[in-house]
Amino acid sequence: MSAIDAQDLIERYIGVWNEPDAEIRRKCVHELWAEDGVHLLRPPQEMHDRAVSLGFGTAVLEARGHDELHARVTRAYEEFVAPGTYVFRIQEPARRLNDVITFRWESFRTGDGQVTGGGLEFLVLDEEGRIKADYQFVD
Repeated sequence: MSAIDAQDLIERYIGVWNEPDAEIRRKCVHELWAEDGVHLLRPPQEMHDRAVSLGFGTAVLEARGHDELHARVTRAYEEFVAPGTYVFRIQEPARRLNDVITFRWESFRTGDGQVTGGGLEFLVLDEEGRIKADYQFVD
């Protein structure tokens, strides 16, 4: 695996979710994730429980490949960041063990700084130091 700075990687990772320019966002997605990379989201408990109550075994959401990843990041940006209401930031520094990086993130309101959410990110890297699996657990 190529030598990478785990803290730099998660700073770029958080940065893509806050990026206003669609072309820069697309470029960052290509730089951060492997071509067949996947983002798997374990949604908040209430959403998960509702899906299970409807007969689904789980409520894991998935975006795979650069196009779906770009759409996922763009949708999160449009819903949370673009209106000027929220911003994402790193809550806990990167921890690395071989090809795995974990960190905690949070969202906060731009007006008063109130933390509104967050979660744990579990990134599995490929040999080139790009994300091949991105597991997100929303608190």
